[in-house]
Amino acid sequence: MTQFRPGRDVMVVGVGLHPFGRFPEKDMATLALEAVAPALKDAGVRWRDIQVAYFGHVYYQGMSVGETALAQVGLTGIPIINVENACSSGSTAFWQAYWGITTGMFDMALAFGAEKVPRGPVTVTAEDSPDRYIGGDHMMAGYALRMRRYMEDTGAPEAALAQVAVKARQNGSLNPYAHRTQTYTLEQVLRSRPIADPLTLFQCCPTSEGAAAAVLCAREALDRYGIGEGRAVRVAAAVLRSGNYNGQGSDHSAFSPYRTEPAALEAYERSGLGPEDVDLVQVHDAATIGELQQLEALHLVPFGEAWRATVEERTALSGDIPTNTDGGLLAMGHPFGATGIRMIHETVTQLRGEAGPRQIADARVGLAQCSGAGDVTTVHILTK
Repeated sequence: MTQFRPGRDVMVVGVGLHPFGRFPEKDMATLALEAVAPALKDAGVRWRDIQVAYFGHVYYQGMSVGETALAQVGLTGIPIINVENACSSGSTAFWQAYWGITTGMFDMALAFGAEKVPRGPVTVTAEDSPDRYIGGDHMMAGYALRMRRYMEDTGAPEAALAQVAVKARQNGSLNPYAHRTQTYTLEQVLRSRPIADPLTLFQCCPTSEGAAAAVLCAREALDRYGIGEGRAVRVAAAVLRSGNYNGQGSDHSAFSPYRTEPAALEAYERSGLGPEDVDLVQVHDAATIGELQQLEALHLVPFGEAWRATVEERTALSGDIPTNTDGGLLAMGHPFGATGIRMIHETVTQLRGEAGPRQIADARVGLAQCSGAGDVTTVHILTK
């Protein structure tokens, strides 16, 4: 398969984040603008400097929503691309921005995402899909199947998986942008309302509203825009993959929980880095089992051992593989179009040394992994 090769170095020069939560008084365009404006300010550039914009979103809010959002800052004739790629919509927008710059099409790009996710169970199939009648459409049902199988295969106790949620809430309590900032004990997580056995309420991420944005620029163009390299963060690898044929059902998470692995291996190869070089990681933890299996698929821990790493607090802020340092989906919530760029925001903030009480010491390499229905996975590696 012919693949493009990275050409120019690409830097993240600005990030912005609207808090995640519920904001009934704001429409999606307003949420988006309140992430875009801080990202432009953080980068120290003007809106007219942006040459292309990619907007991640999922739920229908009308056509050309990216144009609607950016109309508030002024339409300038640049290409605006609306990106829907399930939970990876935002990270796919970021991937497109990276490749648009590294291949020489653009010097500066905006990747942003926003969402107002409806309350209640999330459905991912068409209204007439049989999966809606047999339970296969319910995201947490799929995660519950993965969790039950993982426990059977590895001997992991329920308490070990619940510890992921305890850690997430501890990190989220240090983050003013998080949807859920309350902390919970292990017992409270295990005794919370059942959702899909063995998953309980506090082991599932909340549906949310919010927005995130990032400004990317070619390294060779920084001087032209008056941007210093001091706070710029380099994108060492940007990988997007979808699944291969699987006779058991390639898009059923219970049968293909480690689909991140090919994307991770490609990202390591492109960056010239390995799992041993990663100082912090953000992974897609819509449910507690998701964090464990993503860590294993990324080769950060051996297969079947992530639950032990959690119990041993290796994934805590003070551990050797600090994971979901801002609270992850379990504490931040999950506005689909924004989540992937929210991970970039946290990674950039950490690599700049600006994460405050949740700062990881001497962080130089960060990895952000985001999954989506349709067997989609993105892996981005950022370096300082």
